[in-house]
Amino acid sequence: MKHCAFLSMDSLEDFFYYDQMLFEPLKEAGWLAEEVSWRKTDVDWDVYDVVVIRTSWDYQDDVVGFMACLHRIEASSAQLQNSLKIVEWNISKRYLKDLQNQGINIVPTLWFDSFVIAELQLGFSHFDTTEIVLKPLVSANADHTYRLTSENLKEQADQLKAVFAQREFMLQPFVPCIVDEGEYSLFYFAGHYSHSILKLPGAGDFRVQEEHGGQLKSIQPCEEMLTTARHCLAALPADVLYARVDLVRYINEFAVIEIELIEPSLYFNMDAESPQRFVDAFIEMC
Repeated sequence: MKHCAFLSMDSLEDFFYYDQMLFEPLKEAGWLAEEVSWRKTDVDWDVYDVVVIRTSWDYQDDVVGFMACLHRIEASSAQLQNSLKIVEWNISKRYLKDLQNQGINIVPTLWFDSFVIAELQLGFSHFDTTEIVLKPLVSANADHTYRLTSENLKEQADQLKAVFAQREFMLQPFVPCIVDEGEYSLFYFAGHYSHSILKLPGAGDFRVQEEHGGQLKSIQPCEEMLTTARHCLAALPADVLYARVDLVRYINEFAVIEIELIEPSLYFNMDAESPQRFVDAFIEMC
């Protein structure tokens, strides 16, 4: 038997996760899998043949420590998936600029290194919108993500300045279709299409994560979605074991809101065949 570690958090008690659906098909393929917290500093990574970054959903709280863990794994005999090169590219949402430069449609974005409220106020006229979304360049679980009008931007200015004092951030127009239609996610394993879902926010919210009350629905993607996702995969700087391409409808076209390559939920619960597809891709790449 070969050994695989799923890089995780100390505790997943407050989260929805489905990676344990992989353990039995992995075992049948000759792999023993276990969850290991990335925060443990005494792990002998040489024990494992492969380490797969999975539910490390608190890495944004200590990016330096998280990257130090990945470098320790990289220096071991274990293979890291997705690769360190991919993580370094994907960990800051500035990667969206790379996609845009390659002709991929993204949600329009302004980038900021420091918090100056007068500059943020210009975002409303720049995007010709009454609502904007403010989010850190390094984030997960919609942490520190704000939906703002001009009025409550002023009201929350002191709080926002404190939150973003040491964080680079981005500004986007709020996309009404996220609430009216939802956000689409397409899943790929070793470059092969697996399944797709529609994520709908809970009542009165705009965040689609289950932890925030979001609802999930299996869907069949249209050709425009599939084409956009293929272009995204072709634009990546290295091959990946898994990828989640998140799309929203913006001005009657699908736009990329994110490509999740570090620790995305892969929603194995939404497609009965997806765990085996992942395992097949894992064996293909590892």
